[in-house]
Amino acid sequence: MFKVGDRVVYPMHGAGVIESIEEKEVLGEKRQYYIMKMPIGDMKVMVPMDSVNEIGLRQVVDEDGVQKVMSILKDKKSEMSANWNHRYRANMEKIKSGNIFEVAEVVRNLILRDREKGLSTGERKMLENAKQILISELVLAKGEEEGQVENLLEGVFA
Repeated sequence: MFKVGDRVVYPMHGAGVIESIEEKEVLGEKRQYYIMKMPIGDMKVMVPMDSVNEIGLRQVVDEDGVQKVMSILKDKKSEMSANWNHRYRANMEKIKSGNIFEVAEVVRNLILRDREKGLSTGERKMLENAKQILISELVLAKGEEEGQVENLLEGVFA
């Protein structure tokens, strides 16, 4: 179980800090919820405590995890299907996994693909979403501002 102040990642949404644990009634059912504040977009998210395992809520990565993310981003190898539909589905699965290393792969692969051949509107939107998820976790893991983390990522791909 998590506690107030823990930095956690909510797959498909990004990282945040648990601000409180509250009992709320939703659709006539009382449940305990983690109230998460997301650093990007100044959003709050309610996560049912009894669904944490199915959702995949996890701790933010440590410094070793940050270094592994950076090495994944710097790696220029990317194996992707030439078929747009297969590539999109594979990337979506990686993002849904909530695994920061897989999200970093998606960001790297789509940025490299964009430079080589350009991206479709759907893949461009996916890249922006994956970057936001990645940035939100790196902001909390590194204790830096969003702009600093964005500059760090831009530096990797410069």
